[in-house]
Amino acid sequence: MVLALLEERDQQKQHVEEQKQRAEAHSKQAAALQVELLRVKLELERYQKWYYGPCADRLQSDQDLAQMLLNFAEELDRKPVHAEDLPAAAKAAEELRRVKRRKGRRNLANFENLPVSTHVYELSEAERACPCCGLTRKEIGADESWQVEYLPGHFERIQHVRKKYACTSCETNGENPSIQAAKRPETAIDKGLAGPGLLAYIVTSKYSDYLPLYRLEDIFARQGFEIARATQSVWCGDVADLVEPLYRLMADRVRGSHVVATDDTIMPMQSKGKVANARMWVYVGDETQPYNVFDFTMDRGRDGPKRFLKDYGQVLLADGYAGYNGVVVGNAITRAGCWAHMKRKIIDAEKSAPELAREAVERVRALYAVERQGKDASIAERLKLRREQSAPLLAELQDRLLQWKQQLLPKHPMAEAINYALGQWNELNVFCSDGAVPIDNNVSEREMKRVVLNRKNSLFVGNARGGRTAAILASLTSTCRRHDVDPQLYLTQLLINLPTLPISKLPQWLPDQWKIHHTARLDCLQKPDPRIP
Repeated sequence: MVLALLEERDQQKQHVEEQKQRAEAHSKQAAALQVELLRVKLELERYQKWYYGPCADRLQSDQDLAQMLLNFAEELDRKPVHAEDLPAAAKAAEELRRVKRRKGRRNLANFENLPVSTHVYELSEAERACPCCGLTRKEIGADESWQVEYLPGHFERIQHVRKKYACTSCETNGENPSIQAAKRPETAIDKGLAGPGLLAYIVTSKYSDYLPLYRLEDIFARQGFEIARATQSVWCGDVADLVEPLYRLMADRVRGSHVVATDDTIMPMQSKGKVANARMWVYVGDETQPYNVFDFTMDRGRDGPKRFLKDYGQVLLADGYAGYNGVVVGNAITRAGCWAHMKRKIIDAEKSAPELAREAVERVRALYAVERQGKDASIAERLKLRREQSAPLLAELQDRLLQWKQQLLPKHPMAEAINYALGQWNELNVFCSDGAVPIDNNVSEREMKRVVLNRKNSLFVGNARGGRTAAILASLTSTCRRHDVDPQLYLTQLLINLPTLPISKLPQWLPDQWKIHHTARLDCLQKPDPRIP
């Protein structure tokens, strides 16, 4: 009986242990499922934000009340207000507000520099007769008012007539007559129909204003001269061929920068069966080499940046893409990380750990507050400020990241964001050892918006040559925007002069150098002549 009781006790203990093990297994499985469900929810919210949400990376938890009040105000504003609900004074004020305008001219930039066309309105002889005595009334003054008008562009035909000359004496004597024709200026496209102004307008519209060529085709048709989109595409390729030496010079200048910021995005390309996901890269030079250069590749492999950054050995500012590792190791480049990407990872996982996300983002904001203090400082002063204020903040943040990592499950969404930060920690600390390195890579991401807007409107490029054309022309228009240069004016003058330009004078036509010379010419033209009283 004792042995039977002992055996029964052991069986009960074993049964209890098995139940505990099953409960622990169920608990772990439930926790894993909960984490997976959380991951799916966050991924769904991320996609919804990409399609419908704001572009700014901000925490949402602190803005719930403000968003609710904003929605309430919008709903209240959309409610119709009936006329019978308004008092008589309010009705009169509403009536006046619809027809009466505020006195004085609005603040319009460059209003005084617009060309003036004066229209004079006079009374006829019959209207000048005085209704009292019948005598003709004299002019005593005039009322002046201004109006800004827009005159659409128009096409013109330019006929080039080249006169020919020959010696009549030689022709009369039967000798070989010497015939010579007058020279006409070289054209951007040999024997091409398009003038430099038209080519510059097409390139500016597509790569600076992001208008697809089919819309330009409709615009031209409304103005009385239709140009097929295929013809415009060929012209863009011809312009890219002509300005390619300037593009290569800009790329060489960018590789001479101490800090090069880079980023990439998908550039869809037509392919057999389905659209291929080609890539467009951007390389932004620093203030000493202020040029933005785009590069088109067929994929996201490291061969693209490795080829572009060949023989470069300074600082590369980029996100956490692993393809840059081979580029950095092969060229002895110092790789710097982006704190904006790190903060974005934390914000994307906010819903999984709101309190943790709020503390992490506040610590990153403290780093940005230091950067605002040293925005206008020299490189040495900024480096000193970072070492004194940013370095302690980084040490505290690293300790907190390590503590949070121990508290979270490995597959937790916030744990992945923390692992991203710790994996990039050396790169994220580079800005504290070099005052010329920015804290984030936003400068290149802003330039990638140009590609995204063009991709949204034009959908894709037709082939690899179209991608190369887009890279060359986007480089010129983006650099023009960086230096506040009118791309259409710049490209028009460039296409007029480039066909006959010696290669030694090519640097003079870089957008920043062109702006210096162009501004100097305008100052000379506007400067008054001291000889004229």
